[in-house]
Amino acid sequence: MKVKICGMRDAANILAVADFNPDFLGFIFYDKSPRFAGEMLSTEVLRSLPEAVAKVGVFVDASLPELLATTACYSLDYVQLHGHETPAYCRAVREHGLRIIKAFSVGEQFDFSTLAAYAPVCDLFLFDTKGAQPGGNGHAFDWRLLADYQGPTPFLLSGGLGLATVEELLVFHHPKLAGYDFNSLLEIAPGLKDEQATGQLLTRLHEQRADY
Repeated sequence: MKVKICGMRDAANILAVADFNPDFLGFIFYDKSPRFAGEMLSTEVLRSLPEAVAKVGVFVDASLPELLATTACYSLDYVQLHGHETPAYCRAVREHGLRIIKAFSVGEQFDFSTLAAYAPVCDLFLFDTKGAQPGGNGHAFDWRLLADYQGPTPFLLSGGLGLATVEELLVFHHPKLAGYDFNSLLEIAPGLKDEQATGQLLTRLHEQRADY
């Protein structure tokens, strides 16, 4: 399973977490988020990351020119679209050679059939908890709802994941589950990860991955 650590922005923290070999590091370019990367994010640090660590920019209803300028500036590998972006918008982004993670907020009434139009233009889906914010709400949704997802696109599971949920994650199975996305429950402050807890988490998940 792939592991994504999101909401990074502090240079030393980014490098420390990268040493634990996550598959993705996420950087939030949504100015209403408490984890907004803003001017704190170093282009030099991002460009120094190992090639094995994919850099993901998280956007919420950004204009296409803004998104393209940001991805070029930070040499991003993926864009994660966390707003109301349409399949046509995703297609336009993809035409510029970018890989796309499209996030969806899942609640009791979520209609998984609406995802069919996104499948041809997205590399991954991300299923997060429906809440007051586009992401980082800090609690999980009922994973049993994912039994209704039968589409072709693999997905990352997000929402309220942390060290305390590892054992639950390891027994949860879905044919399209590609990995996990961690954010707020690994933090000691918004945008700053607890390096010890993050290292423990990644060690445990890497051990599980080695068992297969």
